[in-house]
Amino acid sequence: MKVTQEKLPASQIGLEIEITPEITKQTYEQVIKNLTSSTNIPGFRKGKVPRQILLQRLGVTRIKAAALEELIQDGIEKAVKQEAIPAIGQPQLRTSFEELINNYEPGKPLTFAAAVDVEPEVNLVQYTDLQAKAEEIKYDPTQVEKVLEKERQEMATLIPVEGRAAQIGDVAVVDFKGVLAKGEGDDETAEPTPIPGGEATDFQVELQEDKFIPGFVLGMVGLNPGETKEISAQFPDPYANEELAGKPALFTVTLKEIKEKELPELNDDFAQEISDFNTLDELRASLEERYQKEAEDKTKNNKQEALLGELLKHVEVDLPQTLIEQEVDAMLTQTAVRLSQQGLDVKKLFTQDIIPQLRERSRTEAIERLKRSLGLREVSKRESIEVTPQEIQARVTELLQQYPNEDIDEERLQSVVENELLTEKIIDWLLEHSSVELVPEGSLSAASETESLSSNEETTAELAQSQTTEPQTEEESTTATTESIQG
Repeated sequence: MKVTQEKLPASQIGLEIEITPEITKQTYEQVIKNLTSSTNIPGFRKGKVPRQILLQRLGVTRIKAAALEELIQDGIEKAVKQEAIPAIGQPQLRTSFEELINNYEPGKPLTFAAAVDVEPEVNLVQYTDLQAKAEEIKYDPTQVEKVLEKERQEMATLIPVEGRAAQIGDVAVVDFKGVLAKGEGDDETAEPTPIPGGEATDFQVELQEDKFIPGFVLGMVGLNPGETKEISAQFPDPYANEELAGKPALFTVTLKEIKEKELPELNDDFAQEISDFNTLDELRASLEERYQKEAEDKTKNNKQEALLGELLKHVEVDLPQTLIEQEVDAMLTQTAVRLSQQGLDVKKLFTQDIIPQLRERSRTEAIERLKRSLGLREVSKRESIEVTPQEIQARVTELLQQYPNEDIDEERLQSVVENELLTEKIIDWLLEHSSVELVPEGSLSAASETESLSSNEETTAELAQSQTTEPQTEEESTTATTESIQG
């Protein structure tokens, strides 16, 4: 079999394949033989249908098409093997099938063109002495106090208060009813429009301004038990309920009771109540260590991401469609698994109508992920960076001990661990041979761009959910609006 190769864009190898006259004849005759033994034609027993009758009934075109399908599939497989081409994905026929049927004559040579995707060649222009900037995340000592204060707030005891008006920090028990305020041009004689779900009895309100729609809490400050007041507030824009976004509202609020939070003392008993530590000092030390490590880990991650972003600029690769589609498949599968773990019905989210949109939205990130992965792989080849079996097994053993009751595919786990350890080694090598300048947190304007790329999965999930949102029942709408007043 004669095969001619040519290099095509998108990491494809073009093949011109010539099938010998003997094979074109032999395949055609074999197809007729198979059809003779399997085709039912009235008046004839199976396998006894005369050749001419079979050709008349089925048509020469149909028989030639069946023979061609075999010739093409077998021809491509043998050509790839003969030329030792490391093909990936499914081959593509580049010659029109209709043209082949018209030109195909059993007993004469058959020439057709095909293409196969191959692993791309990676040109890594530069990978040492890279220069990048990353935000340094510093440990904030106030984090510990914030955590302890939050725990105190959650463990607070509510004590009824008498003889004074409501103030910020109190918990108020109220009845309220809300309507949309009238604006310019509204009919003054028309009845006010009730806010769906904007009504409640014995509603417990924590008087913290940032937890409610603007104006609602401040309007209650200074109110005494038993008093009723009309409070003006305004829904923010944007707002979850688009029909209410930015609109002014009027709430009739009756204060029934005031309660004050009594916070537990910050001592060893408190530490024992909320943790496994015996003393407050031990708890503080543990929290400090945790947040210090968290800051260090975030800084390290920022350095890695900044360096990989710089490396990406120097990766030149012509990606085949097969790899891109496989990466998109992997991304959507990961998204589906995470949504399923959150209790969402993936079948309702990933419908036939929306999957093409999801695939298109995922392509950009898929390409970047592939370029990054191939760039790292190229570094490992050039610098002979490897992971030993002992390192892999040690990490696998550690993970299995952490999850003794989980049903884990050890072979799959070994593959994942090997990839992660190798990636860590490559990145550590790159960090040693490059320079990453640490800058204050929030000082890089490119941070938002990085976030937009990394949030593609969330965008994909949001798109899926937005396309399948079902109308709320009246009860669901009421509950949601009442809760949303709390921000």
